[in-house]
Order: sequence, then structure tokens, then C-alpha cells
Amino acid sequence: MKKVWTKIKNFFVRIKPSKRKIVQLYAALLTNANIKGFFNGQIYKGATKNLCVPGLNCYSCPGAIGACPLGSLQNALMESDTRLPAYIFGTIILFGLLLGRTICGWLCPIGLGQELLYKIKTPKVKKNKVTNVFSYLKYVLLAVLVLIVPMIAFIPGFCEYICPAGTFEGGLGLLLQEERYATLAQLGPLFTWKFTVMVLIIVGSIFFFRFFCRFLCPLGALYGFFCRIAVLGVKLDKNKCTDCGLCITACKMDIKHVGDHECIHCGDCIKVCPAKAISWKAEKIFVRANDVDAPVSTEIKPLASMLKGKETPAETEGKNE
Repeated sequence: MKKVWTKIKNFFVRIKPSKRKIVQLYAALLTNANIKGFFNGQIYKGATKNLCVPGLNCYSCPGAIGACPLGSLQNALMESDTRLPAYIFGTIILFGLLLGRTICGWLCPIGLGQELLYKIKTPKVKKNKVTNVFSYLKYVLLAVLVLIVPMIAFIPGFCEYICPAGTFEGGLGLLLQEERYATLAQLGPLFTWKFTVMVLIIVGSIFFFRFFCRFLCPLGALYGFFCRIAVLGVKLDKNKCTDCGLCITACKMDIKHVGDHECIHCGDCIKVCPAKAISWKAEKIFVRANDVDAPVSTEIKPLASMLKGKETPAETEGKNE
């Protein structure tokens, strides 16, 4: 009987969500808090819709209570003529300075969805030199579809041709309403294209960790410029670092070092660092000290003892002899 209870306990321990998953879930629910919109198919148009949420969340989603920063940026560029859209740029810069890509790791609903898809048990494609090269594709999409196309062709390029949030949350969320079934027959090649892109992203997210975030998301590319200077995120103490490489190996993103432009500041590297060289920025203000500390490897204990001027157990034993 004891073994049965132990198995039950271990099962619930395995499925228990991490603190980050709980925050991601709350963030997704908060940014889509207009629950009645999913039932009546009406887009919320209240006062909060004039404000941008930090993560990627379609304006046209029936549950959305705020605007998407990426969609707002494209629309602002289309309408700005020769003027700089200061409000939206200021909002994105504020989010970037405060949180950087911590938004991607903790607050973005699309990021949460991809991580859940990745949990499906299939063979996974680990990061490699090819994925590292393709991780720069999102910067191309940022320059071309988010900045250049809206200003020249007056089309919100990324929202129009790529964005899976717009297709899934906005398009399907509205089309699944019974009174809109008649419009399904009127959908043209553009919707077919976007639906195909969405399906490919969903399938890719099963085999690649955060497929969309790593290769296609211009918002993550924007926030990546602020990673080093953002108030909140992970930081590396180079004086403590032993260059063991465990942090890079444990990270599923295409990072080259802790806290670079590809880092989503999930905090997984903190748990695996044997030298405890990685910690949270401003942790005394925002979070508690590391809740989970990896035990110091016995292989580096002698070195640590020598650096501190202490004798190792082997040295003490030698003296006794």
C-alpha cells in the first residue's frame, strides 16, 4: 500500500507546474480576461484596448483586453507618415528596459502554448549550428515585415502574412462562432496561407523548443536588444564562473552565453550552475534569492577549497599519515 501512495505522490510531483508556468498561465488569462467574448464573438473595445500588453496577443482575439505591441507598431507606422510614432515606440522601449526578453519567458501566451506543445512525447530536434543560424530570421522579419512594408506598402506585413496569434486567437476565435459559419465559404487564399503557416508553427513547436519564438517572432527580436540593460533578467558573475558550459548545454534556446539576445530568462540555468555564478538581476527587489540551488560538484570542491586557503579532505588525510 505504501508503494501505491508513493507512486501517486510521485505522479503529482511530476505534473506539478513550476512557478514560471503558473505566472505564464496567469498572464495568459489576464491578457484575455474578456471571457464573454469567447461566447458572443464580440471584440472588446473598452478603454484598456488603447494600452499594449507586453507579450504577443492579437487585438482581434475575442478575449483580448489590450492591444498587441507588434500590431500597434505596424499600424502606427502605416499612419505616421513622416512622424515618429512616439507612443508605441516609448511603450516597447519601456517594456524592454524593465523586462527585456523576460516577457518572452514569463508573460507571453504564445510562448506558453509552444512549451505545452513541446511536452508531447516525440523525438526532439536539439539546438545546433543550423538552428543558431535560423534564429536570426526573426530579425529579417522585424526589418522587412514589421518596419519596411508598413511604411512603404501601408500593409501590416507581419500581421497580414505570418502572425499565428492573429490566425488562432483572432481568425479562428471569431469564425468558430455559430453566426459566422456562413463566412467560412468566403475565405480566400490569404486565410489559407495563414492557416497553413499556423499549422506548420504548431507542428514545428512539437519538435523544436519554442519554434516560433526562436525563428520567427519579431517582438522577441525587439526585446532582445534590451537583454543586457533590462532591469530584470538573469546575470552571470564572471568572477565565479568556471566555464563549465552546463548553463549553455541546459538551455534550449540558441544562446551563446547567459543573458544574450536569445536568452528568455527562464532561470533554468540558475539551477544547473555548480559555481552559483548565475543569479537574478535586482533579486532583492523583485524575487527571492534562488529557491533551488544545484549542489556543488565534488569535482570542483578541491579547487574551491584551495582558492579559499583551506585544506581539502585528501590533504588532511595525507598529513595524518
